[in-house]
Amino acid sequence: MNDASLHNVPDADQQPLVGVGSSQPVDAGAAPSVDAGPAPLVGVGPYPRPWPEDPRLDPVLLREGDRRNVIDAYRYWRVEAIVADLDPHRHDFHVAIENWAHDLNIGNVVRTANAFLAREVHIVGRRRWNRRGAMVTDRYQHIRHHEDIAGLAAWAAAESLPIIAIDNLPGAEPLESVALPRECVLLFGQEGPGLTSPACEVATQVCSIAQFGSTRSINAAVAAGIAMHAWIRQHATL
Repeated sequence: MNDASLHNVPDADQQPLVGVGSSQPVDAGAAPSVDAGPAPLVGVGPYPRPWPEDPRLDPVLLREGDRRNVIDAYRYWRVEAIVADLDPHRHDFHVAIENWAHDLNIGNVVRTANAFLAREVHIVGRRRWNRRGAMVTDRYQHIRHHEDIAGLAAWAAAESLPIIAIDNLPGAEPLESVALPRECVLLFGQEGPGLTSPACEVATQVCSIAQFGSTRSINAAVAAGIAMHAWIRQHATL
């Protein structure tokens, strides 16, 4: 089937696309109004019959519409089909984050890892983590759990992957001038205390993110996004 045909849905059967992932710009000059009513729905409505014959498509989504936070090319696709389509293109970096106190940032880290197409996300410590910030992107991302830092280090060693810890610690190398390995694990500590001592000990190198204000540190999810994008700028094919 022609993938483009999935997006040529008649206006009468399709809700407008807005917000993140939208293919239609928001009118920045429009004056805000308290009487504007509810925001338009994200995504597309039911697909008009006859439906395309394609095993990647989900009959439920075709019938009811697709309001998920996915790019337009994946509208109406099954979750398994999306994952299978992403897998051959995943980048060679992994993301690991310590989870000792049920850090609320982990969901945001997973969402960013999905956006930059990380190979895997590794949760170190507590198996349960707050998924709210992930915005359901964890369904499309491979996630691996390790009981402790030693477990992560053993796995990374078996895969011949250096661990690059990200934290503003004494002696850390500036991320802005470091050549990141193409194949590596980017390791982050949780919000507040940052990386634990065991995490620093297993790291091949520690990198810091330049800051210029009064705060001691930046949000863990923000730091993860900056580090992932640093890898993307060095290694991804744009």
